[in-house]
Amino acid sequence: MKDSSEPGGPQIGARLKAARQSKRLTLDDLAASCGVTKGYLSKLERDHVNASVATLIKVCAALEIPVGSLFENATAGEVVRADARPQISFGGEKMAEFLLTPSNERRIQVLMSEIEPGGGSGREYYSLPADVNFVHVLEGGLRVSFEGGRTDPESESVDAEDVVLQVGDSFTFAPRHNHSFSAEGAVQAKVLWVLNPALPEGPRVPT
Repeated sequence: MKDSSEPGGPQIGARLKAARQSKRLTLDDLAASCGVTKGYLSKLERDHVNASVATLIKVCAALEIPVGSLFENATAGEVVRADARPQISFGGEKMAEFLLTPSNERRIQVLMSEIEPGGGSGREYYSLPADVNFVHVLEGGLRVSFEGGRTDPESESVDAEDVVLQVGDSFTFAPRHNHSFSAEGAVQAKVLWVLNPALPEGPRVPT
């Protein structure tokens, strides 16, 4: 492979970007680690250039990933079938959670929760190491409670301890603010959660 402004072959940019973001590295951080420019890395992540073998080895070494992982099952996307989506657990009561995005996807994470009446995250507030949490109610109702009564200290968009959502309602908030959730009403709630970026670990309970 040789550097080129007219790239061809496997498209590896998205995988490089996902690997960088999973390590919480900026383009500047990675550029400093592997000795190439920020602009070049930006083009590489958008598949606008082909990296030389030497450059690719240096970038992958900085990201601590094998070069071969960039080319394994290189497809336009990954499918998670309805009958094969993995069940996960971050704790909580009377609920089941499923991962709808591939387990190695770090840019975004989509979860679906099925919460029985009286179920939810539990009594303790918790926070998540993510920038944005989007929630959409598919069935039933959901109550999201915030410690201190505000979703974001710099925002006046929500200034109440509880936000109650019904079928079809959506809510976007900052998950680093301590919060909890529970099913609202006497029927099962089915809820879609979208987190950006994906969680590096489970929910964090404040001490």
